[in-house]
Amino acid sequence: MSGQRELGDFLQTRRARLRPEDVGLPDYGDRRRVPGLRREELALLAGVSSSYYTRLEQGQSVGASPEVLDAIGRALRLDGAEQRHLHDLAGSAKRRVVARRPPAEHVDASVSNLLDAFGDVPALLSGRRSDVLAWNRMGHALFASHIDRDDPADPENRPNLARMVFLDPHIRALYADWPSKARAVVENLRMTAGRHPDDALLASLVGELAMKSAEFAEPWADHRVSPCAATVFAMHHPLVGSLTVTQQSLRLPQDEERHIVLAIAEPGSPSQAALRLLSQATGPAARPEHPADRA
Repeated sequence: MSGQRELGDFLQTRRARLRPEDVGLPDYGDRRRVPGLRREELALLAGVSSSYYTRLEQGQSVGASPEVLDAIGRALRLDGAEQRHLHDLAGSAKRRVVARRPPAEHVDASVSNLLDAFGDVPALLSGRRSDVLAWNRMGHALFASHIDRDDPADPENRPNLARMVFLDPHIRALYADWPSKARAVVENLRMTAGRHPDDALLASLVGELAMKSAEFAEPWADHRVSPCAATVFAMHHPLVGSLTVTQQSLRLPQDEERHIVLAIAEPGSPSQAALRLLSQATGPAARPEHPADRA
């Protein structure tokens, strides 16, 4: 993933979504060859020269200062997540990015114990590339009861949430509004790619999904970004039927790459009753011994 190209594509797609009337510019009704603002209009709003902005969008200038990026972000009306993504892309464009295979992600016993401590609240630990690093009994029962619960213990055979959402028919059927879930996955993966342009495994995952799923390729090309956040999803579980949960992501202390995903139902609701029924149906199961427990 070329940093210069990614930066230029992001700027172009954000510019295309703005109309002159959105930013207080006159629209004389002339026909536009491209949607959205022209480059010179965006440059005017950002307080930079048209030629400079054009070079930046075309990947011919990679030395934009944080102040200039902030001005361009304000002109593009970027939100906080998009502004951070813009700075990440600009940073990677300044340096030569060499794809490398990062070290395997591990889970220590304390984190496994934390997942188990959530009890009947479904919980899983997601890594940088949305690999499932670990889950508790209810997390497995709710999200992926059709696969082996022990899979995350093998770094070479871990389930991947993004891959499952787009390529696993069981997960597609699990979400009542699958397109909404799919968009959230793509937008979060975009942010991760901006932070880690040198991650060869992440690039390989994106390439695989783009080739195997047109429903991934189209929103990926749109360059929208959003972080993991509390989101309400309606689900239809094969064992307990319909339920609605809030999927809440919690970052581990001093860890920007891994986060715990919880599925929380409204207290006293039919959805909470459904989760209770799921717990009874799947039964308590001891967590497989973790290698760190034997250390």
